[in-house]
Parts: sequence; C-alpha cells; structure tokens
Amino acid sequence: MELAQEYDLDLVEVAANARPPVCKLMDYGKFKYESAMKAREARKNQAHTVIKEMKLRPKIDPHDYDTKKGHVERFLKQGDKVKITIMFRGREQSRPELGYRLLQRLATDVDELGFIESNPKQDGRNMIMVLGPHKKKTEAMAEAREAQAARKDARRVAVEAGDDHPDETDFDTEAPQAAEAATEVVEAEAAEAPAAEAPAAPGGEPKAQEQV
Repeated sequence: MELAQEYDLDLVEVAANARPPVCKLMDYGKFKYESAMKAREARKNQAHTVIKEMKLRPKIDPHDYDTKKGHVERFLKQGDKVKITIMFRGREQSRPELGYRLLQRLATDVDELGFIESNPKQDGRNMIMVLGPHKKKTEAMAEAREAQAARKDARRVAVEAGDDHPDETDFDTEAPQAAEAATEVVEAEAAEAPAAEAPAAPGGEPKAQEQV
C-alpha cells in the first residue's frame, strides 16, 4: 500500500486464490481503457458468416438473369455465401434438368469469385445449390476499408488542390454508370411526353392564326 501511494498507482489483486495472494501495481484506469479498446478492435475485425439467398425460375428472362447474377457477384465479393434456389411450378417439376443446367451456368459465370460448396440437389419443388466465396470475409472487409480510405484520401487531395466541393462521382466507379442510366430515363420520358396544346382564347375556343 505504501509503494502504491508513493508511486501514485493502484494496488490490484491479480491472483486471489494464490498463497500468498498476488498483487500488482498499475494504473487501473488506464488498464480498463486499454482493455476496452482491445475488445472494441476485436469486435470490429470479427467476421460473421452470412448466407445470402437468391431465387430464380427455370425459364428466367435473360435480363432478369443478368440482374440476379450481378447480385450474386456482389455477395461473393463481400465474402458471403450464396444459396441459389430454383423454384419449379406446375409442369416445370417434370423438367428438373432445366434447373440443373441453370445452376451450372450460374456457377460457371461466377467461377472467378466463388465455387460450388454444395452441389445442386432437389428439395421438394425447389432445387438448391450453395456457392462459397474464394475470398474470406476478413479479406473482403479489409479491402472495403482500404477502398474507403483511398476515396477519402482522393477527396482530401482534391480539396487541397483547390476544389472545395469535390464531386463524389470522381471517386466512385459506379456513379457515372448510374448517372448515364438516369439521363437515359429522363430523355425517354421527355420523348414520350405529349406536346403541349396551344392556349385557348378567352372565349374558350382556340384562337385562329391571323393571315398576313
């Protein structure tokens, strides 16, 4: 106790069941703070295994297939597993080979990002296959943090170079594509909009054009 008071430290009992009990001189407040920071960092780097699910029909439209394939690729890039479910209805149940070929096609299209963890198998009216990512969840999280840090650095450099309001699209590869798509939609809506009618005269009938 005297040493603890002399060095302005706390006397902490480390092993109470030992004979004699073991104590340690330390700054207990600093110890608690460092322990909390270590626990917080461990939770931050902890990776939870998540299984996403994507449902398809055997006779899926090519555009819908491309859209759902894009979702599967995004899930695999994030380090998540993907459960692919083919739903059969009516007479489609007598043609399971259609679902099997569709699952094999999808697995081939995304083989750079994932692999077949569970082969296709029939489950009642559905056929199920599980895809696993080549990347581990921790690696995907680390790459995402690095990409976010790179975007922040790019914005900071742009501000220092004199651009007080850097455009987010300069640092996002997907933003230009989204902007182009939005422009196309606006142009299409403008083309489909009916032409404005000529204003009516005060009498309620359209004003005739005067001949010169």
